[in-house]
Amino acid sequence: MSQTASTAVGETLEPADLIDFDSLLSREELALRTTVRTFVDEAIRPNIAGWFEAAHFPLEIVPEMGRLGLLGMHLHGYGCAGRTAVEYGIAGAELEAGDSGLRTFVSVQGSLAMSAIAKWGSEEQKSRWLPGMAKGELIGCFGLTEPTAGSDPSAMKTFARRDGEDWVLNGTKRWIGLANVADVAVIWAQTDGGIRGFVVPTGSSGFSAVPIEPKLSMRASIQCEIELTDVRLPAGALLPDAHGLRGPFSCLNEARYGIIWGAMGAARDSFEAALAYSKDRLQFDKPLAGYQLTQQKLVDMALEINKGFLLALHLGRLKDAGALQNHQISVGKLNNVREAIAIAREARTILGGNGITLEYSPLRHANNLESVRTYEGTDEVHTLILGQRLTGLPAFR
Repeated sequence: MSQTASTAVGETLEPADLIDFDSLLSREELALRTTVRTFVDEAIRPNIAGWFEAAHFPLEIVPEMGRLGLLGMHLHGYGCAGRTAVEYGIAGAELEAGDSGLRTFVSVQGSLAMSAIAKWGSEEQKSRWLPGMAKGELIGCFGLTEPTAGSDPSAMKTFARRDGEDWVLNGTKRWIGLANVADVAVIWAQTDGGIRGFVVPTGSSGFSAVPIEPKLSMRASIQCEIELTDVRLPAGALLPDAHGLRGPFSCLNEARYGIIWGAMGAARDSFEAALAYSKDRLQFDKPLAGYQLTQQKLVDMALEINKGFLLALHLGRLKDAGALQNHQISVGKLNNVREAIAIAREARTILGGNGITLEYSPLRHANNLESVRTYEGTDEVHTLILGQRLTGLPAFR
């Protein structure tokens, strides 16, 4: 693995980096980070406050994300970039430094909808949907969660029944990202033969998606409630290789892995905003950064950011080696999101009253991270996964 050139003592390109983290990354990984960071700086940062305030998801930047190879970037073939898990994580961190909602779009598109089709779909389904989704010409969504079945998807009530050669779907899905702008939905439903997945064109008769609003979090993103009313699908809509919850869970783990990196991107951006502000803001004729209490806050935040990125990189290297275990994803998701929220909130305190405005990012990140903390497994779910790993005893019921 190639390493970056050493910087002068006391200098770093990453304000929070106390351990020369970049020396652990290859030149290719650093180059990708620069590319995505430039995109975020040019396309997202100048606009994100307005998008967040207006609750606007910027569909206009989706084709550019496709051009950069960010959609389904860890998948191979069908126009996908075929990047490594670490590269996918690095891109996620940079996107979430811009906003969690924009990183969530990449996750819903690539880790959930595209992964479901790539892992479990027929050749016809892959050829029809994946190339357009990789380019950002088509948008996908992933319908698993229901109003009464969040942490326990086995309790889903959406049902698909056979009617001759066709399938007929009925049910409700809730908190489904992008559903009202999607071209295709991967819908998970109970059948007489257990839980199965279906590829559903959103123009199908009986499919409707309504945005959930108003929201205090993820305002630059879209989450919807889907109603499925006698949605009739041909036999070819069934994901042929997905049987039971193994299908959706394999996709959730892809998304959870991305969160491990993404949350640290939001934390890093919050820290950098607070650090810059503390150097410029004078109180009692002295910069805030010159006070001991401020420095303690900055040090504590930086330590957790360094540890969080080290954890993300370690898990990414394991994933690329084919050795990552499911409980290890829970370690990363639980720890890094929890710490990122604490960092964003602490960063806001350094900004004082100015920190509640959209001119500064920490409180926006903190609000968004409340959603990140909930989706793809709550703190409680990941705690119980790890508790079972440590004790050998399941405590879910």
